[in-house]
Amino acid sequence: MEKWKIQQKDLLTPFTLEDLNFETTNDLSDLKETPGQDRAYQAMEFGFNIGQKGFNLYAMGSSGSGKYAAIQEFLNKKASGENVPWEWCYVNNFEKSHRPLYLKFPAGRANEFKEDNKRLLEDLHGAILSAFVSEEYRNKRQEIEEELKNKQQDDLSDIRERAKKEGISLVETPAGIAFAPIIDGNVLLPEQINNLPEGQRKEIESRISKFQKEFGKTIQQQPKWQREAQNKIKELSREVVRATVSSLFDEMKTKYENLSEVIKHLDAIKNDLIDHAEQFHQAKEGAQQPIVIPGIQQQDPTEAIFQRYQINVLVDHSKANGAPVVYEDDPAFQNLVGRIEHIAKMGALTTDYTLIKPGALHRANGGYLILDAEKVLMQPHAWEGLKRCLQAGEIQTESLGQALNLMSTVSLEPEPIPLNVKVVLIGERLIYYLLYHLDNEFADFFKVAADFEEEIDRTDETIPLFARWVGTLVRRDKLHPFDKNAVGMVIRQASRTSGDAEKMSVQMRVLTDLMREADYWAGENGRDVVTDQNVQQAIDARIFRADRMRIRLREEIEKGRLLIDTEGEKTGQVNGLSVYKSGELIFGNPNRITARVRVGPSKVVDIEREAKLGGDIHSKGVLILSGFIAGRYLPQHPLSMMASLVFEQSYAEVEGDSASSAELYALLSALAQVPVRQWIAVTGSVDQYGQVQAVGGVNQKIEGFFDVCKERGLTGKQGVMIPEANKRQLILRKDVLEMTEQGKFHIYAVNHVDEGIEVLTGISAGKRNENGEYPEGTINHKVEERLKSFAKSAKEFSSPDNTNPPD
Repeated sequence: MEKWKIQQKDLLTPFTLEDLNFETTNDLSDLKETPGQDRAYQAMEFGFNIGQKGFNLYAMGSSGSGKYAAIQEFLNKKASGENVPWEWCYVNNFEKSHRPLYLKFPAGRANEFKEDNKRLLEDLHGAILSAFVSEEYRNKRQEIEEELKNKQQDDLSDIRERAKKEGISLVETPAGIAFAPIIDGNVLLPEQINNLPEGQRKEIESRISKFQKEFGKTIQQQPKWQREAQNKIKELSREVVRATVSSLFDEMKTKYENLSEVIKHLDAIKNDLIDHAEQFHQAKEGAQQPIVIPGIQQQDPTEAIFQRYQINVLVDHSKANGAPVVYEDDPAFQNLVGRIEHIAKMGALTTDYTLIKPGALHRANGGYLILDAEKVLMQPHAWEGLKRCLQAGEIQTESLGQALNLMSTVSLEPEPIPLNVKVVLIGERLIYYLLYHLDNEFADFFKVAADFEEEIDRTDETIPLFARWVGTLVRRDKLHPFDKNAVGMVIRQASRTSGDAEKMSVQMRVLTDLMREADYWAGENGRDVVTDQNVQQAIDARIFRADRMRIRLREEIEKGRLLIDTEGEKTGQVNGLSVYKSGELIFGNPNRITARVRVGPSKVVDIEREAKLGGDIHSKGVLILSGFIAGRYLPQHPLSMMASLVFEQSYAEVEGDSASSAELYALLSALAQVPVRQWIAVTGSVDQYGQVQAVGGVNQKIEGFFDVCKERGLTGKQGVMIPEANKRQLILRKDVLEMTEQGKFHIYAVNHVDEGIEVLTGISAGKRNENGEYPEGTINHKVEERLKSFAKSAKEFSSPDNTNPPD
């Protein structure tokens, strides 16, 4: 056994900060990049600098690895040296009001234009109203109206004079104009006309009919005269407005002469004002009276007309010092592409271009947009909407109903805004690989992958960098300075978090939380500097908060309800080791694994699988045991062994193959009928040739069995057997190291099942001699002899002359 025992010097983790010249983190310079992330930083450098389409970036890594912080810091630095992009506005389209137009401005000028436009409209409002109340305008308008009136009266007077000469009078009655005969200077009444001789009466009716026709023609001409007059009035109003506003627009256009689209829009406003000039006069004269609704604020008719000339600023970069870096926490479809809001008016929902609101793509246009991949995929149509914008190179603002063709009502269709943005998706590796293989368009839009490491090698070169990184985080979060021993404790915990003594975890969330808690305990203890004791205090407190499940399992073991032997020997029974995860706490615990064998068909029954409590990887491990037995023993004969394996008192799913070596030891013990030492627990997977392979969670497994043994009392014999491949990963708790140094607890490392079975039984496994036989008394000899007896019994049982089964 001694040759497989790990020596104390190999259990210690040799690293020191003594060669580093600092007392506290105040003496360390900042580290600009997270150590060990060269691959990710090179990917970011390439992805953010290449200008070709589709080279957006997917930052992948486990949650808490610091992806977002690294990308945010990188982009903030890069973006600060880049040009501030265009600002964007929406304005009215006077030809097609349902398709608003965009305007773009250099940084800081969009709101300036909006304010200038506001002042221009105020000036126009006053100037136009003043022009319509001027004496000159009133006189010219009155002339047109008098001209129409005089023309109507002249035609009427002409008809009246000619009718009078022919003895017909034109009479104005409440019902309108009528014609009546005149005899002896008197107008005859209808009764008098009826009393006239028939010939005279018909002659009068003929004259009246002639003048009625002439009057009818005159009446028919009046709408034409009124239209002509109205056109003259409108043209007068246009001329007045044109003369009034031209100078104001010229002044405005001079200020924005370098922006051709702005000049074009100002001309459009001017032309629309001129075209609607008469509406200003009608509003001034009160011809357009609003409907008064109690409780609703009324708008001045003139102001309502000017509403169509407002500027809707979507993006303002007036305070920006570089390209925008935008993180959208809620990447719903309309939070990405923008939305069109509605307001209720008189029971109906209405909208216009001033109710268009920007999305994250608008705000990030010309810069960088950071999105959480999982959140984007969880939002309806957000992923498809994002891809469509990237493909088209423009932002089409529309409602989700429009995008999915669920709405048939007329709504706004804003002119798409050109899009120039680098998108960064942050997510787990699984999401990246799923998208890459299942979405044919994904590789077209996200051509660069930045893979963030969870751990880095612990070397003489990386330890100083890690110490500087700790100092950087201390200053970033404004913590108390950490002394050298505290930094060393953080580095040691980083190795334990990685599960490998030769690695250090760079999981930022875990380590920064630990540092913040250590800072808290330093403050509670009245210290200005964080020490290793404060770090250990934080570690212990975190374990205590999360170890309810671990304590309950220990209680079950101590009270004998969960059967675990740590002394004595038993045949077909081995203490395996499992890893449990309870929130942030990962701990190990022993499991009793048993094996039973008998004559029967060649089969190893995995009870966990049969009960549907075994995972696929665990089932694979059990099948490997069958391959090992079949390949090693009686290779020229059929096996006649039926065996069963089970994790005793296990009521949840068993997954993983880290207990496959323990299951094999239990099976060999049952076959050889040799007891196994219960004071040694086992972990490790095995292949079909008996090689013991590395497993995960080896530190937690050792400490889990140590805790059980310690609570029962260490005897000096107890220990754990691990794969040789895991030996260099050990970074154990201080109390475990103390007991191994005192010889009260032992750790063994083996490469092969033959070595392991000797540690567990004290009997050599044995190797085949030149005759192909195992030495007598060895484990392998005992196993093979037992299998031979099974084969013999099976043969006798199957003989046609044998009617009774063997004893």
